Amino acid sequence: MHRTLLVLGAILVASFEIAYAGANSTQEKPASPEAKMTPEDVAKKNPVPPAPEGLAEARKLFGYNCAMCHGKNGDGKGDLAADMKLELRDWRDASSIEKMTDGELFWIVSNGKGKMPGEGDRTAEKVRWNFVNLVRSFAKKGAGDKPKAETPPS
Repeated sequence: MHRTLLVLGAILVASFEIAYAGANSTQEKPASPEAKMTPEDVAKKNPVPPAPEGLAEARKLFGYNCAMCHGKNGDGKGDLAADMKLELRDWRDASSIEKMTDGELFWIVSNGKGKMPGEGDRTAEKVRWNFVNLVRSFAKKGAGDKPKAETPPS
């Protein structure tokens, strides 16, 4: 008898837990509205000049967080982009971002765009500005190309 009451009690507790979990999942918080870029965001100037150290730090983080979609050289042909059937800009082509301000690029890096998550608070502001410098650097002549082996003079 004691064992039966114990089993029934356990079933009753489990039922309450399942019912409580189901009720909470139907009362999800409404999704927050997507952040909107303001004219002030667009007008921001990059306070971080391009420097080899900053570009190296940004390139390292880009390799971990961004290259899977944007490609290791910014060509927009990363493996994940292909799997998700995303068409991303080829940043090696200067015309792909020439009309965008540094402020716009910074906003996108910080807040994300479409399915791309933003770096937000997980990356320091200076690093996010270095990402802007890195994206701009992809369009510089030969930046996205593999280094060619030099041929010795004849």
